[in-house]
Amino acid sequence: MSELLVNLSMVFSKPTGISNYALNLFPFLNNLNPTLLASQNYPDFKCYQIPNNLTPAQGSKGHLRRLIWTQFKLPQIYKEFSAKLIFSPLPEAPISANCRYIVQVHDLIPLRFPNIKSPLTNYFRYVVPQVLKQAQHIICNSESTAADITNFYGISTSKITPILLAHDTNHFQPNSSKSNPSKPYFLYLGRQDKYKNLHGVIQAFADLANHQNYELWLVGSKDKRFTPTLEIQISELGITNQVKFLDYVAYSELPNIISNAIALVFPSFWEGFGFPVLESMACGTPAITSNLSSLPEVTGDAAILIDPYKTPEITAAMQQIAEDKEMRSQLSLLGLKRAKQFSWEKTGLATVELLKQFI
Repeated sequence: MSELLVNLSMVFSKPTGISNYALNLFPFLNNLNPTLLASQNYPDFKCYQIPNNLTPAQGSKGHLRRLIWTQFKLPQIYKEFSAKLIFSPLPEAPISANCRYIVQVHDLIPLRFPNIKSPLTNYFRYVVPQVLKQAQHIICNSESTAADITNFYGISTSKITPILLAHDTNHFQPNSSKSNPSKPYFLYLGRQDKYKNLHGVIQAFADLANHQNYELWLVGSKDKRFTPTLEIQISELGITNQVKFLDYVAYSELPNIISNAIALVFPSFWEGFGFPVLESMACGTPAITSNLSSLPEVTGDAAILIDPYKTPEITAAMQQIAEDKEMRSQLSLLGLKRAKQFSWEKTGLATVELLKQFI
């Protein structure tokens, strides 16, 4: 018997945003004596083995299998354990079964940037409203996302608690093992979806004065939907030799790559939180990011905020950082100070206090 079930069905071996959140959070739930619904075993926790083919690693098939598992198998597990609550680190939960649950909402990107062909857009239009309506409570990762939940779904603010996310403070630090890249480089870190505004990053880099003295490193898994058009843009701008696609980079390598960059350039059109910006600040690397959505909540005054829809603003910020060593130093110090305000312990303890109220 376990009163709390923690749904880790989305976790896989190359974790990005939501998986990282789940993996960093659940260790702090130990006091609640939960059972983890997971495809692998985690020492010191009770685990219930579930299939390992329900994750984003299997693409849309993984999403579909997880949706079916959530609606039909998860209620059976809930009854088997006589559970009182499910905690799901994303907005997925059984909607036709009599299960009590709390879900985490990271963003409403599929509604802000809808794609009629995408199953995700339809999921957020037709399923997520039901999930959130039936939830005991909703956790989200920023005030910005809380406002979106209310504006898009009409859900009362009293049912929503924003709890800011964090970074691994032992991992993301200024890296002393400095490498010597052939040229100073600007860094983008993340997926290649259109709303991430990589086209803007690439154009802004090409518009830099003396851009031939720099490189642009794009870190994140290649995506057959988006990468080819980015490669065409790079070729047409004549900067192929200066732009590096690093694909997915192992977690262990990230602090070194971030620490050695001249700046992170992350002018996303919208973010629920924005891990790369926080990780950059924690490594002492200046960040250029958007003045929209949750990003100002994360950065405070410790980054250069630009309008992502105005590419010349991105270029100007990059130029400023490239030419002004004193500004780089100042942003580095401000970023380090700001990053210290975030920790998984703080996020975890706040989440535990909330879950306790509903068990």
